[in-house]
Amino acid sequence: MKIAEIKEMTTNDLVERIEAEVANLNQMVLNHSISPLDNPAQIRNLRRTIAQMKTVLRERQLNNN
Repeated sequence: MKIAEIKEMTTNDLVERIEAEVANLNQMVLNHSISPLDNPAQIRNLRRTIAQMKTVLRERQLNNN
């Protein structure tokens, strides 16, 4: 997901998406520990996407205060 797409999302959608992506990441890591994924770089990409979402959310919180 690109940063422009993340910034277009509403705050509530962003919070819900972060929760869903974190759950997806946890499931992916668990599956990878049991049997290796075809593309383990997916884990890194998902972590980065979550970090970008959290950064945008934090920027919004700081701008509101």
